[in-house]
Amino acid sequence: MNSEVTEYSVSEISFAIKRCVETTFGLVRVKGEIFGSKRADSGHWYLSLKDENAVLSAVCWKGVASALPLKIQDGLEVIATGKITTFAGKSSYQLIIEKLEVAGTGALLKLLEERKQQFLKEGLFDAAHKKPIPYLPDVIGVVTSPSGAVIRDIIHRIKDRFGTQIIVWPTLVQGETAATKIAQAIKGFNSLKRGGKIPRPDVLIVARGGGSLEDLWPFNEEELIRAVYNSDIPIISAVGHETDTMLIDYVADLRAPTPTGAAEFAVPVKSELVSKIAALEARRMNAMTRYLAVLRQHLEGLARGIPNLNQILAEYRQRFDERIERFKNSVQTYIQLKKRDISDIGLKAYYIKALIEKNVLRLENLSSRLESVSIEKVLKRGFAWITDRHYKTVYDATTAKKKGELNIRFVDGIVKTKIAEVRDAHQFDLFDE
Repeated sequence: MNSEVTEYSVSEISFAIKRCVETTFGLVRVKGEIFGSKRADSGHWYLSLKDENAVLSAVCWKGVASALPLKIQDGLEVIATGKITTFAGKSSYQLIIEKLEVAGTGALLKLLEERKQQFLKEGLFDAAHKKPIPYLPDVIGVVTSPSGAVIRDIIHRIKDRFGTQIIVWPTLVQGETAATKIAQAIKGFNSLKRGGKIPRPDVLIVARGGGSLEDLWPFNEEELIRAVYNSDIPIISAVGHETDTMLIDYVADLRAPTPTGAAEFAVPVKSELVSKIAALEARRMNAMTRYLAVLRQHLEGLARGIPNLNQILAEYRQRFDERIERFKNSVQTYIQLKKRDISDIGLKAYYIKALIEKNVLRLENLSSRLESVSIEKVLKRGFAWITDRHYKTVYDATTAKKKGELNIRFVDGIVKTKIAEVRDAHQFDLFDE
């Protein structure tokens, strides 16, 4: 056993290596592609950087990650600035990231194009989904940083053009969490109820000033793009300068070249609107005046073609007088005819009455003669009415003999009798029962 070799404990050798690494690599810049990135519940990010030959573990603490101008994601080629340290518990080493930037604009542009093609396939940029911007909104919502020239320019321009109510939702517009914050602001505006304590905007402006592609990268994040697409409130995007084009510009309902331009798109100029209305009113009055003049000329032309009214009426008055006279004559003639008819009716009534009286007298004579020969009158003159027991009339002695019983009706009553014997052909005794 070689006693000249220095002996170390595990901890001693681990700390020695740690001091050596941290001293040698106190601050380094490492270029590589992010993969295996994962955000812990604590907010810290754990990831790896790789190239074609090696892999380097890395960690980005929560405070640093929230201030990054871009979002940590796999496949992004970056340059990480930080220090190398070791992790004794696993005998490993890792990079503590203090700064993270894209490794050249080309990498970001490649990622941007990939996302653009993905959203195009999904139809998020289709014109059919674009909502119209209201011409004169009552309330305008603005999502931007509460400080800086952007918000001042938007408010100033809107107030100059038309005094519309403005509600600002202050938020981060740069850094890793900016996309999430902006998306939350858009969702928050959409959740407001119409007529509520905080009025719901009629249009939203999402804005920020100019910057590098890395600074504007939150406006390319998927979370923000989908929030804009799903918004029920129309959105005007106003990100960066006129030459800057982010994915939010494709999904928004309208893209403004600058934040000031967004304010101009949101409301018209009140003075111009008043002048336009006045001009339209003047045109309307002039058109009405010309229209009435044309109608008056047309009416006068029609009036010249109408004949003299008095002449027309004179002819009809004469016809009317003639018809009145004819009517009077007709009435007199009709009355005379009716008088004659009435006279004829009276004469006919007289003859009819005489005929009726003659017939009544004749009827009374016939009635008296009929009465004189009635049974009652005959019985009163001393005659009797002989019937059999069934009250059928007996007209001769032969029939009476056969009956055996007879009913003799006098004027004052009926006597029932039986035949005793016949004396001769014309005599027989009657015995009263």
